[in-house]
Amino acid sequence: MPKFAANLTMLFNELHFLDRFGAASRAGFKGVEFLFPYDFEADQLAEKLHQYQLEMVLHNLPAGQWAAGERGIACLPDRVGEFEQGVENALRYAKVLGTRRINCLVGILPSNVERAKAQDTLVRNLKFAAAALKKAGIPLLIEPINTFDIPGFFLSGTRQGLELIEAVGSDNLFLQYDIYHMQRMEGELANTIKANQSVIKHIQLADNPGRFEPGTGEINYRYLLNYLDQIGYDGWVGCEYKPQNGTEEGLGWIQKLAA
Repeated sequence: MPKFAANLTMLFNELHFLDRFGAASRAGFKGVEFLFPYDFEADQLAEKLHQYQLEMVLHNLPAGQWAAGERGIACLPDRVGEFEQGVENALRYAKVLGTRRINCLVGILPSNVERAKAQDTLVRNLKFAAAALKKAGIPLLIEPINTFDIPGFFLSGTRQGLELIEAVGSDNLFLQYDIYHMQRMEGELANTIKANQSVIKHIQLADNPGRFEPGTGEINYRYLLNYLDQIGYDGWVGCEYKPQNGTEEGLGWIQKLAA
């Protein structure tokens, strides 16, 4: 069975955020991830991780004005300084929380920016971030995201992600492979994961349609989760889905599909 991490941004939303750590532990999770830690003091979050003996698996770099619809700033030519400050802030949190991976949401291509300019900006920013994180021993991840949910997102496929890694040329830049997003964009899930296993350092899941828990949609999770075991994937799998009828009520999929 893979190692599952509870995504506290999407799971246990019945509770205040700081109460979700305990709920995740009681549900049997040993690791947690979430989009951003920055609304809380690092020591406050570290206390919760220690209290419930949870591993901080992953969080994202700051991604701009999230409530206003921004989904990352790494490809925005006029936000380079802000991006670099965000890397420093993410590292400050990661060192306190013991974060194992940091993901970069690259952002939505603005209508007034040429794609080539955005690509150059993104490559430059990723070189900076990968080098900074390497000094701290933390891998940097990039995540392709489907353009149905986030129209205009700059990085939307596995091949594009691999080409971006090659363009950056860092040995500290890897893929975060989200099964839900890549099912929507390209399918061919099992073969893609196996072919790129060396550069996939984190996996996330949800079913499609609806982005609900595994077993509610078209993805054959019984096969896919067992397949991860067969090919020797030993990383974490983040449960980044929307509970269809409450978090605890839907957690039976783990024993049903992954055992």
